[in-house]
Amino acid sequence: MADLPSTRVTTLAEEAPLGLLLPFWQVVIGAFALFVVLVSVARLARRGRSRMTTALLVTAGTIAGLAVVGVLLQG
Repeated sequence: MADLPSTRVTTLAEEAPLGLLLPFWQVVIGAFALFVVLVSVARLARRGRSRMTTALLVTAGTIAGLAVVGVLLQG
């Protein structure tokens, strides 16, 4: 009996559905976040200029902080 080469089965399709859905869920989450931001900005705009300025500064600081943390954790 001849030695048979070891057959190694590679399953590439196992992760394919998740790989296809991942960008879709990122779009859904991004759209929801954009909707929430737009609703909150409209609400703040009705409250007046001083609250709007403070809210924008806080929001800008939060976005910058999250971007820095994302870059640091990525690489």
